[in-house]
Amino acid sequence: MPWRAPYASDASRSRGRLFPEANSPTRSEFQRDRDRILHSTAFRRLAHKTQVFIPHEGDHYRTRLTHSIEVGQIARALARALGLDDDLAEALALGHDLGHTPFGHTGEDALDEAMRPYGGFDHNAQALRIVTKLEHRYASFDGLNLTWETLEGLVKHNGPLLGPDGHPTARYAARGLPEASLEYATMHDLRLDLFAGPEAQAAAIADDIAYNAHDIDDGLRAGLFDFSQLAEVDYLRQRIERIDALHPGLERQRCIHELVRRVITDFIEDAINESAARLKASRVASADEVRALDHAIAGFSPVMAAHQQTIKSFLFQNMYRHPDIKRIRVEAAGVARDLFNILFKDPELMPPEWASLAITRGAEDEAKMARVVCDYIAGMTDRYALAEHQRLFDETPELR
Repeated sequence: MPWRAPYASDASRSRGRLFPEANSPTRSEFQRDRDRILHSTAFRRLAHKTQVFIPHEGDHYRTRLTHSIEVGQIARALARALGLDDDLAEALALGHDLGHTPFGHTGEDALDEAMRPYGGFDHNAQALRIVTKLEHRYASFDGLNLTWETLEGLVKHNGPLLGPDGHPTARYAARGLPEASLEYATMHDLRLDLFAGPEAQAAAIADDIAYNAHDIDDGLRAGLFDFSQLAEVDYLRQRIERIDALHPGLERQRCIHELVRRVITDFIEDAINESAARLKASRVASADEVRALDHAIAGFSPVMAAHQQTIKSFLFQNMYRHPDIKRIRVEAAGVARDLFNILFKDPELMPPEWASLAITRGAEDEAKMARVVCDYIAGMTDRYALAEHQRLFDETPELR
């Protein structure tokens, strides 16, 4: 058994599952959660869901699946260094994107707009719906019946949902909390007013590290920007100059890898040092004491946090708002909207199991039928969404 800090989550003292199950003789409760996520249908679908690029644009760009695996590796590294439960950290990393729609954030925005009259759409809340309701694998319950610690980490991937005063935090102030989070909280209180446990926070910071570094990688390989543009960011320019000094004339592909691995290493080491310092200063002695703090314990130092923000700003301007990506996003949003509108109008166009569920729910409440349609579309892969659009409409964009 590896060393665990006193503030680590303890699988043997988990708050349990909504539906009690006998303990496994060979795996901890958090290992079982990781394995259930890994074997879920929703996890496999991530192989064909966009990270930033449409997958058929190239075989070497990130998908939601490869991103999740990379986040899992970083989360485990952070957890081991901090004395946390690395199985729980990995489970949360692997599951953090389960609720994403086809076409990345573009699909999410389109579904959120379509669902605005019916409670909106939030990918963290959708992940909760998937692991508590939409996965149909077990004879005794819907969902995956994950532990309380894993569920709270998925829901609080971006921090607490409620402030100390009981009102929604800034992220949800304008629209209120996602319906799925509120609905589940009536059965299983996830303490939406507290921070998530330390492993969940490690998974969240691992997501930030992976996202920035790998978008630099994909952006360079796709030709959306080049090294001279990256050099406009002081932090990146210094790393590029160091690589040039150590390896003059290095081929471009190896230069890209050298830069990306150095960025990942820098941010991991900084997150370990900063998080360890915060934990020491806070004097917490349990995972619950971590949750009760008024600040996150996982994070970057002020210097690296500033570097991270500069990199994000660069990627926003030069990658996410690149004319080629913007054009694809507009077309992808149109596909998602078209699908919602036609299926909401005529749910019998969905597969029989979804159609019957939508019609039954629609007889009770229009909002419930809309949620069924939303669940169906949110679960689609990019290629399945395009195939459905081709089946239902005369013209479908190629998204190239």
